[in-house]
Amino acid sequence: MAELLLSAFLQVLFDRLASPELLKFARREGLRKQLDKWGETMERIREVLDDAEEKQQTKRTVKAWLDDLRDLAYDVEDILDEVATEAALRRTLMAGESKASTSMVRNLVPACCTTLTPSTVKIKFRLGSKIKKINARFNDLVTQKDQLNLKENASPRPNKRRERPPSTSVVTEGHIYGREEVRGAVLQLLVSEKHSDASNKVPKVIPIVGMGGIGKTTLAQLVYNDKKVESFFDMKAWACVSEDFDVAAVTKTILQTLTSENCDGKDLNWLQVKLKEKLLGKRFLVILDDVWNENYNDWTLLRAPFEVGAPKSSIVITTRNQKVSSLMRTKEVEPFQLEELSNEACLSVFTQHALDARDFSAHRDLKDIGEEIVSRCKGLPLAVKTIGGVLRSKHEDRNEWEKVLKNKIWDIPVEESGIPTSLMVSYDNLPSHLKMCFAYCSILPKDYEFEENEVVLLWMAEGLIQPRQDEEEMEDLGSKYFHNLLSRSFF
Repeated sequence: MAELLLSAFLQVLFDRLASPELLKFARREGLRKQLDKWGETMERIREVLDDAEEKQQTKRTVKAWLDDLRDLAYDVEDILDEVATEAALRRTLMAGESKASTSMVRNLVPACCTTLTPSTVKIKFRLGSKIKKINARFNDLVTQKDQLNLKENASPRPNKRRERPPSTSVVTEGHIYGREEVRGAVLQLLVSEKHSDASNKVPKVIPIVGMGGIGKTTLAQLVYNDKKVESFFDMKAWACVSEDFDVAAVTKTILQTLTSENCDGKDLNWLQVKLKEKLLGKRFLVILDDVWNENYNDWTLLRAPFEVGAPKSSIVITTRNQKVSSLMRTKEVEPFQLEELSNEACLSVFTQHALDARDFSAHRDLKDIGEEIVSRCKGLPLAVKTIGGVLRSKHEDRNEWEKVLKNKIWDIPVEESGIPTSLMVSYDNLPSHLKMCFAYCSILPKDYEFEENEVVLLWMAEGLIQPRQDEEEMEDLGSKYFHNLLSRSFF
């Protein structure tokens, strides 16, 4: 986790090094080449972070190298803060001078001469000394990198994070609890002949939105397998989209579900023509599960073959991102925002997976611990199911249950839970500046209720908000950051 944050922090430093205001000041002060060199060196170092994270588990020297890199990154940030402060001060002074009346003689003096004040010389000397020390430390890290045999992009982290099994349409009805009301509402929207579509658009796109592990896929499975849906639609298909939004791959999956066509080696044009022929005049339901892509052009390209379907044809998407929902949904259709599962439903999910029972009737000695464990899961079905599955192998031993109660859910090995992988993928998909802002929120105490303005001011104080345009206020940009994280279900 620390290396993920370090990588994001380095990206923030890259962005700051590319700031027009910083570059303008550095060029005027003769620091541009030094800052460019920092950027090049950090890029070389960043390329081996994946390999370093793997090796630090078994090599203390690699762990020490990462610690040194982190310390250096913070010191680089301090210098950039100093440069940015000096640049802002210069702009203020120059703006004041331009407004004041000055003599014709002063106006004829070159700007380069007017900046050579004792204060300026002192600042250049101070920055120059610090920059030399930073350069030496960078050189040492690069030398150590080669000595440690750290490989560039040896095992790219994104691919490893995405090693999650794709979802399928199969669901076990007997193991589903809660969501009856929202399930009925989705079905009503899908199969009711009386429901009027103000837009009459085909297909109707219905989003199911919520944080990772909240039960979006399960709800979609229940709807997909409902008997009313079976009889209402002429055909239906399921496609797990996930992070890599490949229009051709998704189209191929849907086409192969609906037909016996051999799609191997076929291009997108062939796939879309065939899918359009198959859907022409038919009432269909398509589930697009786990959608992340925010590119509107990709969505319109994927959607094109579906527009020939019969009225009442529908596409249901599940996503963690409200922006994706807004981009894809039919405007007249409100998305279904999934909230936490009720405590009663969570208890049923827990006992099903931990005890293979619907309640604690036959295991009353475990009820108090079980209820406490469930309350810690805060209504998240994935967490409840995972903890239940872990306890299933504990042979109903009260002492073992108490041990699990004392642990944190993140202490459970990934092999047993899959939770870190499932939830970290949300973090992986954040742009670097949002990764830093979210990581900073870890200083907030557990269960602490915070306000938007409060968090934005903290981000500003830490220099995590860097406007790229003079006319953009830091508070406004911080508010955008906050609402972006909110829309992605991080808060």
